[in-house]
Amino acid sequence: MSALKKIKLDKMVKQICTHSGSFHADESLAVYMLRLLPEYKDAKVCRSRNPEDWEASDIVVDVSAKYDGVKFFDHHQREFTGTFSEKYHTKLSSAGLVFKHFGRDIINQILGCNASKNDLDILYEKVYKNFVEALDANDNGISQYNTKGTDIKPRFNEKATTIPGIISGFNPSWNEDNSNDVFDKNFQKASNFIGEIFVDLVKGYGLSWLPAKTLVKKAVESRLDVDASGKILLFDQFCPWKEHLYEIEKELKIEGQIQFVLFVDSSATWRISTVPVSSGSFEFRKGLPEELRGLRDDALSEKSGVPGCIFIHTAGFIGGAKTKESVLQLARMSL
Repeated sequence: MSALKKIKLDKMVKQICTHSGSFHADESLAVYMLRLLPEYKDAKVCRSRNPEDWEASDIVVDVSAKYDGVKFFDHHQREFTGTFSEKYHTKLSSAGLVFKHFGRDIINQILGCNASKNDLDILYEKVYKNFVEALDANDNGISQYNTKGTDIKPRFNEKATTIPGIISGFNPSWNEDNSNDVFDKNFQKASNFIGEIFVDLVKGYGLSWLPAKTLVKKAVESRLDVDASGKILLFDQFCPWKEHLYEIEKELKIEGQIQFVLFVDSSATWRISTVPVSSGSFEFRKGLPEELRGLRDDALSEKSGVPGCIFIHTAGFIGGAKTKESVLQLARMSL
């Protein structure tokens, strides 16, 4: 290749710059997210604290003490206080900055450019709240809980608690080779590790969690066909229903009305689930009968008068039976 052709090619290849030395979860993810975009798909990654390298790069993350939302995406400058939106109070790290500006495009690339604007808006918020925000908080030294006073309400959703520690472990140990080449090589491993987790998470939300809302809405709208009380939902297959149910109840102004959800599990048996007062809570709106809790099989069928019973959990939040008719009987009995 001629020297002139090489110069032209080098100018065409984009360059992402972040800092050299020890690395963290936020810039590891920020770099990976950028490389999901067509513009930076083949970008060279430069790790440097040299201002000349910043200027020579097309985009700079987590270094430079500058933020303009175009080329520079650093959060370390004293005057920086940016958050994802007015709803959030967690200061952004480089991961949050990149996601804030490019998140919708990144999600669209992961999902094959098929997402509608409404779906992108939902996923954009969901992915930040359940993944990126915890990384922002960790990098900025923000605890999930207020350690002063009596306020024990969590400040953010910390589902990514262990990831920053895992990324930190990719850095070479103090008694290993600490050359720039080793740091750069390990950074690439760390970036790929957290990036693949991020991509799987987005796919899970976009291709599984979000489509389930259609099934939940259909079940809510047809609930009177299942039982005249309107308090029982029936699914012919399992899908993630809890978060969607609360949202749909709110939309339809029937909050708190659904008491039990019936569905087929992976072993082709039927389950009856109570509805928690909130997603992730074991406190339910209405439990299965106290006198049946902890019983199994024939003992449960005999006590309840319902054939084909399998179990009812001792805590009363879930049970199982062999047929749809049996779990429906258990639900009606519980009402």
